[in-house]
Amino acid sequence: MSETDTPMVDDLEHELRAEGVRITRQRVAILSALANSSDHPSAEEVLERSRKQDSSVSLATVYRTLSILEGRGTILRNEFDGTGARFELANKPHHDHLIDVDTGDVIEFISPRIEELQAEIARELGYDIVHHRLELYGKVRNRD
Repeated sequence: MSETDTPMVDDLEHELRAEGVRITRQRVAILSALANSSDHPSAEEVLERSRKQDSSVSLATVYRTLSILEGRGTILRNEFDGTGARFELANKPHHDHLIDVDTGDVIEFISPRIEELQAEIARELGYDIVHHRLELYGKVRNRD
């Protein structure tokens, strides 16, 4: 199975077709780049990765494709301080982010303790949480 012939690429193609978008070689390269991303790429990084498969991919096609997928809720746009828009597939379980302020690296983490504390705080204030996003910004500690 090639990296463009995966269930995730098929799912992403389905989302584009549902919007009446034609599936071109360029779009398949973009979808493959997204489906095979383990990080949170920017549009420019999606472009760079897509061009490894098809050198004719344009930044405009990347932006249009990302916009359609975001509008359908298939991908999430993250706006981390100072890093610009970064994208990730929306099919992951809920998680939070730690952003390295020196490198811009984004580390995903899951903490049941944090989830419980947030729910407790909301309850004490008379609310139920319907959505939240937690972003921590940090620097690697010196390991002296």
